[in-house]
Order: sequence, then C-alpha cells, then structure tokens
Amino acid sequence: MHPEIEFQLMKNHANELREEAARHRQVREAQRANKSERRSVFGKRRSS
Repeated sequence: MHPEIEFQLMKNHANELREEAARHRQVREAQRANKSERRSVFGKRRSS
C-alpha cells in the first residue's frame, strides 16, 4: 500500500479512537454525577 494512504488511514483511526475516548469520558462523568445525586437523596431521606 502507498505510504500516504497508510498515513491517512492511521490518522483517521486515531481520530476515531480520540472521539470514542471522549464519548466514554462523558458517559463516565454522567454516571459519576448520577451516583453522587443518588447518595445525596438517600442522605436527605435518612436525616428527615
């Protein structure tokens, strides 16, 4: 295969991996936020 094509494919793949990692990070942050919200709700229920 031509080196230029290989380079473009590698660049494209790297971009896809970066985007996927960003999406994964957003999901993890959302899950973490949901857990902390749930904890605060339980905490309020116990105190009342």
